[in-house]
Amino acid sequence: MTPLPGLRPYRPEDSAALSDICIRTAAGGGDARDIYPDHELVPSIFATPYAELEPDLAFVVDDGTGRAVGYILGTADTPRFVKEYRERWLPRVADRFPLPEGPPRSPADEMAALLHDPERMVLPELAGHPAHLHIDLLPDWQRKGYGKGLMNTFLAALNAKGVEGVHLSMLTSNTPARAFYDRLGFTEIHVPDPGPVTYLVRSTRADL
Repeated sequence: MTPLPGLRPYRPEDSAALSDICIRTAAGGGDARDIYPDHELVPSIFATPYAELEPDLAFVVDDGTGRAVGYILGTADTPRFVKEYRERWLPRVADRFPLPEGPPRSPADEMAALLHDPERMVLPELAGHPAHLHIDLLPDWQRKGYGKGLMNTFLAALNAKGVEGVHLSMLTSNTPARAFYDRLGFTEIHVPDPGPVTYLVRSTRADL
């Protein structure tokens, strides 16, 4: 019998696929490989550290051959994650992606500055929703129900840990993503000076 596509927990051998998915969806949902010369930079901020530091909250869409074509990952406790990121993750990638000197001169410089500033993720307005997440699917696997399945799996895992609220940030200009989150019960929360992103929050309860 031919295996069918479906959701499963993340495995270490999925790491390269996670990086590929991340960079191919990093330009407001589109391919960012032409924007960032080193294709590992963006994943080193938004994907790989979560799989490394909190693998029990990482889930993928398997295309049926063992290849990951989408993922959801995150943390149950953002302040704790930031501390572990600073102490355990950043030293592993800082030499490859050094902090830019002076103002950023390129998109890669802007991303490298984010890489070196994990404390930006801790905002008092989000304290009631301490978990956060990132979710991405390759274009051919979008709008087929896998995103909702990933989200429900992630929320259930958080709820099982006793975490009551989760947040995410998204590019405000990415209107398809906003429509997706709205359908899943996320609501906007005000954060001072959010820049180009919008913050959304949700309970982890399945009955919303």
